[in-house]
Amino acid sequence: MADAPVLLSSDRGGVRTLTLNRPHRKNAINRELWIALADALTAAGNDRDVRAVVITGAGGAFCSGADISAADDSHPAYKMRLLTDVALALHELPVPTIAKVNGVAVGAGWNLALGCDLVAATPESTFSQIFAKRGLSLDLGGSWLLPKIVGLQQAKRLALLAETINAEEAQALNLVTWVVSAAEIDTFVTDVAGKLVAGPAIALAQSKALLNEGADRTLRDALANEARAQTVNFATTDAREAYAAFAEKRQPSFTGRWAVSRSEQTNA
Repeated sequence: MADAPVLLSSDRGGVRTLTLNRPHRKNAINRELWIALADALTAAGNDRDVRAVVITGAGGAFCSGADISAADDSHPAYKMRLLTDVALALHELPVPTIAKVNGVAVGAGWNLALGCDLVAATPESTFSQIFAKRGLSLDLGGSWLLPKIVGLQQAKRLALLAETINAEEAQALNLVTWVVSAAEIDTFVTDVAGKLVAGPAIALAQSKALLNEGADRTLRDALANEARAQTVNFATTDAREAYAAFAEKRQPSFTGRWAVSRSEQTNA
Protein backbone atom coordinates (compact mmCIF):
# COMPACT_ATOMS: atom_id res chain seq x y z
CA MET A 1 0.00 0.00 0.00
CA ALA A 2 2.89 2.36 0.71
CA ASP A 3 3.94 2.24 -2.94
CA ALA A 4 0.45 2.75 -4.37
CA PRO A 5 -0.30 6.22 -5.80
CA VAL A 6 -2.64 8.20 -3.55
CA LEU A 7 -4.55 9.50 -6.58
CA LEU A 8 -5.44 7.49 -9.66
CA SER A 9 -6.19 9.19 -12.96
CA SER A 10 -7.75 7.66 -16.06
CA ASP A 11 -9.11 9.09 -19.30
CA ARG A 12 -11.91 7.77 -21.46
CA GLY A 13 -13.83 9.55 -24.17
CA GLY A 14 -13.00 13.05 -22.94
CA VAL A 15 -13.76 12.19 -19.30
CA ARG A 16 -10.96 12.25 -16.73
CA THR A 17 -11.70 10.22 -13.61
CA LEU A 18 -9.73 11.06 -10.47
CA THR A 19 -9.92 8.37 -7.81
CA LEU A 20 -8.82 9.01 -4.23
CA ASN A 21 -6.76 5.93 -3.49
CA ARG A 22 -6.25 5.52 0.25
CA PRO A 23 -8.92 2.88 0.91
CA HIS A 24 -7.24 1.73 4.13
CA ARG A 25 -8.07 5.19 5.53
CA LYS A 26 -11.44 5.50 3.74
CA ASN A 27 -9.58 7.87 1.40
CA ALA A 28 -8.77 10.40 4.10
CA ILE A 29 -6.67 13.13 2.51
CA ASN A 30 -3.08 13.55 3.71
CA ARG A 31 -0.58 16.17 2.52
CA GLU A 32 0.52 14.04 -0.42
CA LEU A 33 -3.05 13.62 -1.62
CA TRP A 34 -3.88 17.33 -1.21
CA ILE A 35 -0.95 18.21 -3.44
CA ALA A 36 -1.79 15.47 -5.95
CA LEU A 37 -5.40 16.66 -6.15
CA ALA A 38 -4.45 20.29 -6.74
CA ASP A 39 -1.97 19.29 -9.44
CA ALA A 40 -4.44 16.92 -11.11
CA LEU A 41 -7.25 19.48 -11.19
CA THR A 42 -4.93 22.13 -12.62
CA ALA A 43 -3.70 19.66 -15.25
CA ALA A 44 -7.28 18.75 -16.20
CA GLY A 45 -8.13 22.41 -16.69
CA ASN A 46 -5.15 22.86 -19.00
CA ASP A 47 -5.83 19.76 -21.11
CA ARG A 48 -8.07 20.54 -24.10
CA ASP A 49 -8.90 16.86 -24.50
CA VAL A 50 -10.59 16.78 -21.06
CA ARG A 51 -14.25 17.76 -21.35
CA ALA A 52 -15.52 16.52 -17.96
CA VAL A 53 -14.02 15.38 -14.66
CA VAL A 54 -15.36 12.70 -12.30
CA ILE A 55 -14.06 12.51 -8.72
CA THR A 56 -14.61 9.33 -6.74
CA GLY A 57 -13.02 7.15 -4.07
CA ALA A 58 -11.56 3.66 -4.01
CA GLY A 59 -12.60 0.76 -1.82
CA GLY A 60 -16.23 1.58 -1.08
CA ALA A 61 -15.78 5.05 0.41
CA PHE A 62 -15.71 8.50 -1.14
CA CYS A 63 -13.64 10.40 1.41
CA SER A 64 -13.55 10.48 5.22
CA GLY A 65 -12.09 14.00 5.28
CA ALA A 66 -8.64 15.27 6.08
CA ASP A 67 -6.37 12.64 7.61
CA ILE A 68 -5.89 14.07 11.11
CA SER A 69 -4.05 10.91 12.17
CA ALA A 70 -1.16 11.63 9.77
CA ALA A 71 1.94 13.08 11.40
CA ASP A 72 2.35 16.63 10.12
CA ASP A 73 4.20 19.32 12.07
CA SER A 74 3.88 21.98 9.37
CA HIS A 75 2.35 25.35 10.23
CA PRO A 76 -1.49 25.42 10.16
CA ALA A 77 -1.37 28.24 7.61
CA TYR A 78 0.56 25.98 5.24
CA LYS A 79 -1.89 23.14 5.78
CA MET A 80 -4.81 25.41 4.98
CA ARG A 81 -3.07 26.69 1.85
CA LEU A 82 -3.08 23.12 0.54
CA LEU A 83 -6.86 22.97 1.02
CA THR A 84 -7.32 26.38 -0.56
CA ASP A 85 -5.39 25.27 -3.65
CA VAL A 86 -7.71 22.27 -4.10
CA ALA A 87 -10.94 24.18 -3.44
CA LEU A 88 -10.09 26.96 -5.88
CA ALA A 89 -8.77 24.61 -8.56
CA LEU A 90 -12.01 22.62 -8.37
CA HIS A 91 -14.26 25.69 -8.30
CA GLU A 92 -12.49 27.38 -11.21
CA LEU A 93 -12.10 24.28 -13.35
CA PRO A 94 -13.59 25.25 -16.74
CA VAL A 95 -15.08 21.81 -17.40
CA PRO A 96 -18.09 20.25 -15.62
CA THR A 97 -17.35 18.05 -12.62
CA ILE A 98 -19.25 15.13 -11.10
CA ALA A 99 -18.72 13.67 -7.64
CA LYS A 100 -19.48 9.94 -7.62
CA VAL A 101 -20.08 9.24 -3.94
CA ASN A 102 -19.93 5.67 -2.73
CA GLY A 103 -19.94 5.21 1.03
CA VAL A 104 -18.96 7.99 3.43
CA ALA A 105 -18.37 11.64 2.55
CA VAL A 106 -17.26 13.39 5.72
CA GLY A 107 -15.86 16.82 6.56
CA ALA A 108 -13.55 18.08 3.85
CA GLY A 109 -14.47 14.96 1.91
CA TRP A 110 -18.10 16.02 1.77
CA ASN A 111 -17.11 19.57 0.83
CA LEU A 112 -14.95 18.13 -1.95
CA ALA A 113 -18.10 16.52 -3.33
CA LEU A 114 -20.16 19.69 -2.83
CA GLY A 115 -17.50 21.63 -4.72
CA CYS A 116 -18.33 19.57 -7.81
CA ASP A 117 -21.05 20.75 -10.18
CA LEU A 118 -23.11 17.57 -9.85
CA VAL A 119 -23.25 14.86 -7.16
CA ALA A 120 -24.36 11.26 -7.65
CA ALA A 121 -24.63 9.04 -4.58
CA THR A 122 -25.83 5.59 -3.66
CA PRO A 123 -28.62 4.92 -1.13
CA GLU A 124 -25.96 3.64 1.28
CA SER A 125 -23.95 6.88 1.17
CA THR A 126 -23.72 8.93 4.37
CA PHE A 127 -22.67 12.53 4.89
CA SER A 128 -21.45 14.62 7.81
CA GLN A 129 -19.93 18.05 8.42
CA ILE A 130 -18.01 16.40 11.23
CA PHE A 131 -15.76 19.36 12.06
CA ALA A 132 -17.42 20.30 15.38
CA LYS A 133 -16.83 16.79 16.71
CA ARG A 134 -13.12 17.29 16.01
CA GLY A 135 -12.96 20.74 17.62
CA LEU A 136 -12.69 22.36 14.22
CA SER A 137 -14.67 24.71 12.00
CA LEU A 138 -15.72 24.25 8.38
CA ASP A 139 -13.10 24.19 5.65
CA LEU A 140 -12.61 23.39 1.96
CA GLY A 141 -15.27 25.95 1.11
CA GLY A 142 -18.02 24.46 3.28
CA SER A 143 -18.89 27.80 4.89
CA TRP A 144 -19.47 29.25 1.40
CA LEU A 145 -21.11 26.24 -0.23
CA LEU A 146 -23.59 25.12 2.42
CA PRO A 147 -25.59 28.37 2.87
CA LYS A 148 -25.88 28.76 -0.89
CA ILE A 149 -27.26 25.25 -1.29
CA VAL A 150 -29.45 24.74 1.79
CA GLY A 151 -29.92 28.20 3.26
CA LEU A 152 -28.37 29.68 6.40
CA GLN A 153 -30.45 27.86 9.03
CA GLN A 154 -29.95 24.36 7.64
CA ALA A 155 -26.26 25.13 7.06
CA LYS A 156 -25.93 26.03 10.74
CA ARG A 157 -27.73 22.84 11.74
CA LEU A 158 -25.37 20.69 9.69
CA ALA A 159 -22.26 22.54 10.87
CA LEU A 160 -23.07 23.05 14.56
CA LEU A 161 -24.59 19.63 15.29
CA ALA A 162 -22.27 17.69 12.96
CA GLU A 163 -25.07 15.19 12.34
CA THR A 164 -24.72 12.31 9.92
CA ILE A 165 -27.43 12.29 7.26
CA ASN A 166 -28.29 9.67 4.67
CA ALA A 167 -28.49 10.03 0.90
CA GLU A 168 -32.26 10.51 0.93
CA GLU A 169 -32.08 13.53 3.24
CA ALA A 170 -29.04 14.89 1.41
CA GLN A 171 -31.02 14.82 -1.83
CA ALA A 172 -34.03 16.44 -0.15
CA LEU A 173 -31.71 19.28 0.94
CA ASN A 174 -30.32 19.60 -2.62
CA LEU A 175 -26.91 18.41 -1.45
CA VAL A 176 -27.09 15.42 -3.82
CA THR A 177 -28.23 15.65 -7.43
CA TRP A 178 -29.12 11.97 -7.90
CA VAL A 179 -29.37 8.86 -5.75
CA VAL A 180 -28.61 5.76 -7.83
CA SER A 181 -28.21 2.14 -6.77
CA ALA A 182 -24.68 0.91 -6.20
CA ALA A 183 -25.09 -1.54 -9.07
CA GLU A 184 -26.01 1.26 -11.49
CA ILE A 185 -24.02 4.29 -10.38
CA ASP A 186 -20.96 3.64 -12.56
CA THR A 187 -23.05 3.34 -15.70
CA PHE A 188 -25.20 6.30 -14.68
CA VAL A 189 -22.24 8.63 -14.10
CA THR A 190 -20.60 7.48 -17.33
CA ASP A 191 -23.79 8.35 -19.20
CA VAL A 192 -24.07 11.82 -17.60
CA ALA A 193 -20.40 12.53 -18.23
CA GLY A 194 -20.85 11.47 -21.85
CA LYS A 195 -23.66 13.98 -22.27
CA LEU A 196 -21.44 16.72 -20.85
CA VAL A 197 -18.59 15.76 -23.18
CA ALA A 198 -20.97 15.96 -26.15
CA GLY A 199 -22.03 19.47 -25.14
CA PRO A 200 -20.54 22.79 -26.26
CA ALA A 201 -17.40 22.99 -24.13
CA ILE A 202 -16.90 26.75 -24.20
CA ALA A 203 -20.57 27.54 -23.60
CA LEU A 204 -20.70 25.08 -20.68
CA ALA A 205 -17.60 26.70 -19.17
CA GLN A 206 -19.24 30.13 -19.51
CA SER A 207 -22.50 28.96 -17.90
CA LYS A 208 -20.64 27.28 -15.05
CA ALA A 209 -18.70 30.46 -14.30
CA LEU A 210 -21.83 32.60 -14.55
CA LEU A 211 -23.73 30.41 -12.09
CA ASN A 212 -20.80 30.24 -9.67
CA GLU A 213 -20.29 34.00 -9.70
CA GLY A 214 -23.87 35.20 -10.13
CA ALA A 215 -25.07 34.45 -6.62
CA ASP A 216 -22.78 37.14 -5.21
CA ARG A 217 -23.44 39.81 -7.81
CA THR A 218 -26.11 42.39 -8.50
CA LEU A 219 -28.46 41.91 -11.46
CA ARG A 220 -26.46 44.58 -13.32
CA ASP A 221 -23.24 42.59 -12.76
CA ALA A 222 -24.94 39.36 -13.82
CA LEU A 223 -26.27 40.91 -17.02
CA ALA A 224 -22.84 42.30 -17.89
CA ASN A 225 -21.25 38.90 -17.27
CA GLU A 226 -23.92 37.18 -19.37
CA ALA A 227 -23.30 39.60 -22.25
CA ARG A 228 -19.56 38.95 -22.04
CA ALA A 229 -20.10 35.19 -21.99
CA GLN A 230 -22.49 35.21 -24.96
CA THR A 231 -20.00 37.29 -26.94
CA VAL A 232 -17.45 34.53 -26.35
CA ASN A 233 -19.97 31.86 -27.33
CA PHE A 234 -20.85 33.58 -30.61
CA ALA A 235 -17.17 33.52 -31.52
CA THR A 236 -17.11 29.71 -31.46
CA THR A 237 -18.06 27.17 -34.08
CA ASP A 238 -20.37 25.52 -31.53
CA ALA A 239 -22.96 28.30 -31.65
CA ARG A 240 -22.96 28.32 -35.45
CA GLU A 241 -23.18 24.52 -35.51
CA ALA A 242 -26.13 24.57 -33.10
CA TYR A 243 -27.99 27.07 -35.27
CA ALA A 244 -27.29 25.01 -38.40
CA ALA A 245 -28.34 21.76 -36.72
CA PHE A 246 -31.59 23.35 -35.56
CA ALA A 247 -32.36 24.52 -39.08
CA GLU A 248 -31.47 21.11 -40.53
CA LYS A 249 -33.38 19.18 -37.83
CA ARG A 250 -30.37 17.14 -36.68
CA GLN A 251 -28.22 16.76 -33.55
CA PRO A 252 -25.32 19.24 -33.35
CA SER A 253 -21.70 18.10 -33.23
CA PHE A 254 -19.73 20.37 -30.91
CA THR A 255 -15.95 20.86 -31.19
CA GLY A 256 -15.26 23.84 -28.94
CA ARG A 257 -13.26 25.65 -31.62
CA TRP A 258 -13.07 29.36 -32.33
CA ALA A 259 -14.94 30.52 -35.40
CA VAL A 260 -12.82 33.63 -36.03
CA SER A 261 -10.92 33.34 -39.30
CA ARG A 262 -7.31 34.40 -39.85
CA SER A 263 -8.46 37.33 -41.97
CA GLU A 264 -10.78 38.52 -39.20
CA GLN A 265 -7.92 38.23 -36.69
CA THR A 266 -5.65 40.27 -39.00
CA ASN A 267 -8.24 43.00 -39.51
CA ALA A 268 -9.14 43.23 -35.83
